[in-house]
Amino acid sequence: MFGSRSSRGESVTCIACGESIPRSEAREYDKHGDRWDRRNKEFEYLCKTCFAELCQQPRDGLETTLDAAGAGEADQETFLKRFRELSEGDAHRE
Repeated sequence: MFGSRSSRGESVTCIACGESIPRSEAREYDKHGDRWDRRNKEFEYLCKTCFAELCQQPRDGLETTLDAAGAGEADQETFLKRFRELSEGDAHRE
């Protein structure tokens, strides 16, 4: 909750762009997807710009797309194929 005292003046490297930044200006990235279990874990870091570009995905229409792709009804292969097709269609419209 309060962070490590030893990390306050530390410099880290963004894993996306390679820029060296102060730890206080970085965002933690947990490649294991379990950021709440912090014991014996070393995090990687993203600068704020890369974090915003890579990790903050828009959710507008997500539920509609999931439903149209057959979430919870179609088998996994069919669902993933449909979801990809629908998602790529949305990207082409932007």
